[in-house]
Amino acid sequence: MRRRLFHTNFLFTIAALIVFAFFSLQPLSRYALIIPAQYDFIPYPPAIINLRATTTTRPRNPEYSNALADDDSDHDHDRVNHHVRHVSSLEYQYSIPSVSVLLADWEVLVIIITTDHKIISFDFGDEEDYLCLFQNNATSPARFSGRLPLTNQIAFKCIMPHSVRRLRPFFQPVVIKPPPPNSQDDEVMWSPMPELYRWNFLVYESFSTENDVLLFVKGLNNRQGINRSPSEFRCVFYYDDSNTVAVRTAVTSSTQEVFRCSHPDITAALISSNDGDGVDEEQRQQFKVSLEIVSDNLVVPSVAYYVPPRRGSASHQEVKKPSRLCASTMVYNAAKFLKEWVMYHSEIGVDRFMLYDNDSNDDLNRVVRELNDEGYDVRRIFWVWPKTQEAGFSHSAVYGKDSCTWMMYVDIDEFVFSPSWSGSSKPSKDMLKSLLPRVPPQSSPSSQHHRWIGQVSIRCNEFGPSNQRSHPVEGVTQGYTCRRWAEQRHKSIVLLDAVDPSLLNAIHHFQLRKNYRTKTLNLDRAVVNHYKYQAWTEFQNKFRRRVSAYVVDWKEKANLGSKDRTPGLGFDPTEPKDWAQKFCEVKDERLKVLTRKWFGSSRTSSDGYNKLAWER
Repeated sequence: MRRRLFHTNFLFTIAALIVFAFFSLQPLSRYALIIPAQYDFIPYPPAIINLRATTTTRPRNPEYSNALADDDSDHDHDRVNHHVRHVSSLEYQYSIPSVSVLLADWEVLVIIITTDHKIISFDFGDEEDYLCLFQNNATSPARFSGRLPLTNQIAFKCIMPHSVRRLRPFFQPVVIKPPPPNSQDDEVMWSPMPELYRWNFLVYESFSTENDVLLFVKGLNNRQGINRSPSEFRCVFYYDDSNTVAVRTAVTSSTQEVFRCSHPDITAALISSNDGDGVDEEQRQQFKVSLEIVSDNLVVPSVAYYVPPRRGSASHQEVKKPSRLCASTMVYNAAKFLKEWVMYHSEIGVDRFMLYDNDSNDDLNRVVRELNDEGYDVRRIFWVWPKTQEAGFSHSAVYGKDSCTWMMYVDIDEFVFSPSWSGSSKPSKDMLKSLLPRVPPQSSPSSQHHRWIGQVSIRCNEFGPSNQRSHPVEGVTQGYTCRRWAEQRHKSIVLLDAVDPSLLNAIHHFQLRKNYRTKTLNLDRAVVNHYKYQAWTEFQNKFRRRVSAYVVDWKEKANLGSKDRTPGLGFDPTEPKDWAQKFCEVKDERLKVLTRKWFGSSRTSSDGYNKLAWER
């Protein structure tokens, strides 16, 4: 009897504790965020810690990251020795809050969530000095990637050490810089951080127009052509150091990875969060934005910030005539191709180039600077997010609207060419523009009796390796001269005012507003020379990752019938037999001859070779 009574009392006590915990953990306000534990928004204390460089024995060479992936053992050189002192007792030099995202292939993106130059005072030229310190005190080199386009926040990338991959859960690392050699600072163990954000469920970017806010979100509209209703979501805005929603606004569009919503009353929200105090500029820069799934009462993890459009500023009031024709493309390690592509298209009519840099680690920055120094207008937008080509194009359609009338969407290995230009002794800035229709007056598109041309579509010819064994130093237009017979796909030049507000796009063309239509040009009017199947040393890089959000990477054994896949190619970057002779059905040297006439030097070098403009 006593045992039964004890058992009953024990169960009652447990039940009471559960009920108490349940009610005590409920949000105190209906505006509180409901966030799963693995997606914690609340910023943690800074955790940049000094290490003694003399006891950190990591190899200082590029092969270190590869070694981590190949070795399944616990590395002594991955670890920090256990001579520690508590973080709070340290007089450490840097105090930099950060947030981290786990990407594909065990890459970790670390975003420094401050732009305070008093804190960010070190030199990023010495990239070897930085490390990512993980939860088991393993380290890997931290590579400076770039600055995010909207907030100017600094981003690092590092590879998760193999010893960390076996742990659960994954916690966010911190970026550290060891002090100078012979420093007397004590070593410090990793300080507790929140769990890593996952790339497949994240608000990763935002952009404010005059009328609304765009959010770029992974993990909600995952299938091409199937988009969830805007009514399922709300945009939420909140102060960076709080987990309480300040403002919710309606979502007006949900297409692919782009969601549009109304602007919040930012001033009222901040004053409310400050208990009636005023609002300073620093607080405005720390207002975060995310997307709420209404039915689940769940907010998607976010690294995006809300930056309202600056109405009334000098830059906003200044009226500039837009460049009539711009070109936008997404690039990765395209430095060796860029000069040829920019110089050619600039001479035939492109006024401005917008490069969405997908985290290149070659000489792209240097080449962009050289081109700008020579008078070309080339803008590099750091776009670190993988497999987001459609979202990047959507971003460019709104980002470029103030400075561009038409936007040409072609890749870095694609060159627009018209057979009618073959008789021209030199290029003209009007050549590409002659392919475009006149822009309709602003009052005309509302008419129900006329559909204006809002997009020009140009078919592609796909060129093969043409017996090239390596990248032709004289350029792709000179080295690749043999192609397939049938034209493949198409690329577009789009009137930005004609783009549908959803920003829906696929394979380099956009859905248009009502009363606009697409015109496809005949091959004798214009064609895109697509130097797609290059020498194997270049082509194998396509196995790294496909840029489209809706295209399977070639290493995955899925969607075998996709037109994106290469005929006869397997699932790994192994050179097929006779690759150099493949896809050669038609000899086509028209653009080779034309570019040599237009861009060749009048002087012959000592070795008898007539160098082209992009070689000099």
